[in-house]
Order: sequence, then C-alpha cells, then structure tokens
Amino acid sequence: MPAFVSAPRTVLGAHKVTTDEIADDIRTHHHDHPRLNAILRVVNNCGVNTRHFTRALTSPTVAGSADVRERTQAAFDDAVDMSERASQEALRKTGLAPDDIDAIVTTHATGWAVPNLDVHLIDRLGLRPTVCRVALTTVACAGGIQALIRAADLVTARPGHKVLVVAAEVLSTSYNHTVDTIESMIYKALFADAAAAAVVTSAPSGPGLVIEDTFEYTLPGSLDLYRGRLDPHGMHFDSTKQAPSAAITALTPLTDWLGQRTIDFGIIHPGSLRIITGTADALGLAQSEARHSVDTLAEEGNMGGVSVFRVLERTHAAPPADGTNGVAVAYGPGFTTAALRCRWQS
Repeated sequence: MPAFVSAPRTVLGAHKVTTDEIADDIRTHHHDHPRLNAILRVVNNCGVNTRHFTRALTSPTVAGSADVRERTQAAFDDAVDMSERASQEALRKTGLAPDDIDAIVTTHATGWAVPNLDVHLIDRLGLRPTVCRVALTTVACAGGIQALIRAADLVTARPGHKVLVVAAEVLSTSYNHTVDTIESMIYKALFADAAAAAVVTSAPSGPGLVIEDTFEYTLPGSLDLYRGRLDPHGMHFDSTKQAPSAAITALTPLTDWLGQRTIDFGIIHPGSLRIITGTADALGLAQSEARHSVDTLAEEGNMGGVSVFRVLERTHAAPPADGTNGVAVAYGPGFTTAALRCRWQS
C-alpha cells in the first residue's frame, strides 16, 4: 500500500551565520594551528555559504566554553521549540487538528533527554494521549528518511491513520574549539540547526511524494567511520579519512535494489557536495536534478535528519511531472543508508 507525504514545513535556527564568519572564528581560536591555511581552504570549499544556528556564534553553547550539561540542555530546548513550530505549520498546511493525529514519529540525535522529543511534542501540541509513538534518537543524518520509513510502515499496518513525522537537529552543539582536527573544523562549517515536520497518510492530502517501497542498509564493518562522542566539553562528531567514500560504496546495494527502474528525480541528503554528486551519478540523474540538494547545502548547510525534508520542501516549489519516478536517500553514522522508492503525484 502506498503512503503519501504532505508538503513539509521547515523551521531554521534564528541566527544566520556566514562561512566568512566561521573562518574568522577559527582564525581567532586556532591562530597557531600548524595546518590553519589548509583548514581554511577546506572550510571555504565545503559547499556551504550560509547556515542557521539556534544561538549566536559567540554564545557560550556554540563558540564559547559551556560544558556538556549546558550545551546538551540548550540543544534539546531549542530542538523542542523549533519542532513545535514546524509541527504546527505542517498541521495547518494539511488542515488537520492535533486530535486528528494517530501516531508521531520523531528523530533527534543532538540533545540527550528523558522524556524525549516525542513526549514533549504530545504535550506541546495537545496530541491525544493515546497516540502511537516511535522515537528515533541516534539515527542522525539518515533520520529524516528513516522516520518516513517507520511512518509508511504505520499507515500500511493501519490504513486511515495519520502520522506526524518530525525531525530536529541542533548540530551547532558540536561546534567546539576543544578539538582541532581538520574533520572537526569541516563540521563547524558544514553543520546547521533546524526542525521540520510532515504528515504521512494512506490517502493523498494534496500534491507530493508517494512512497511505494523502502530500503535500509548497514555497511558491514563501518562502525568507526562516523560517530558521536561525549566528553566534559560537550558533544563531538568524529569521522575517519575513509568515511567520505562510504556513501559511494553503499550505492551498489541501493542501485541493486532499484533494479532497472528509471529514476526521474532525486531527494538526496545534502551531506556534502561529494555525496550529492556521487548519488546523482549512481542514480543516472543529471546534476540539474540534484539542484535542490545543492541549494539546500549552500544556503542552509547539513541539517542532519532535517535536510531531506528541506530538499523535499524545495521540490514542492519546483515539482517533477505527475507520475514520474524518484528516489529519496540519506546516509547516517554506522554507516547506514535509508531510501524511499517513490513517485510524484500532482
């Protein structure tokens, strides 16, 4: 049974930060780094011109000296606030009231909390206390697609149900000057903060994505390629030199799953320019068909699990033709791949 995804609504962090500002901040805090010039070249060539943080670059929980407790609490508080606003907008757009929602699927990996985002949103939005809950807490960049997979499973099992899907990440919490590896410097420029929401149903509520099948894959032996780490200074995101090639390696199982199906459009997670172009090539898409992912990366950065919702939101503004076939794909730590085989319905 197909699942229908409403037009997403995205809320960006309140503070727009340019790459020049990031570069200046790195110069200030790491002026004696032996590879400073190389770091600045990579930062300026990562494909991101601007991104949005929930708090100012100069705040204690971003470029300041806040500890892990303060950083973690701020990240979660900001994620809940943005998620509430995105959810309200998504419900308003679909003409649904909170009482109409039968289940909520959330994905959030950048602020530890018990109870988690799903329970907070039930309270904030006034959802029914009997709604089904699925809380994804460590999926990170793959979380948006992974949450849509779980929502599609729910509406397939219970036709007629309406599932609110919410993704939130405050990746600025990992912006931390206590680590000075080149990888950590790249993430300073790459990452951003946002939340997004959409509604998944078993019947169409308007034009948009129709999920026909789903795919999940974990690359064997990939545990150390991308990983989160906590220390007294806060959350850090680490990766190895081999990590950027993992997406290319994982594309073979994805294309095997797709078979000979012609792909007309892609909703590609904007993890980096290399990930976008490599995925588009493997899917047989012209680079112009990846423009929404490239534009999202350039203007808003890598927002983790939120990013695919923002790419999908851009796609609604310039949609594919009715009935065309597409793929939505994202990658996460592990190394994991999550994908949707889909079509566009006008």
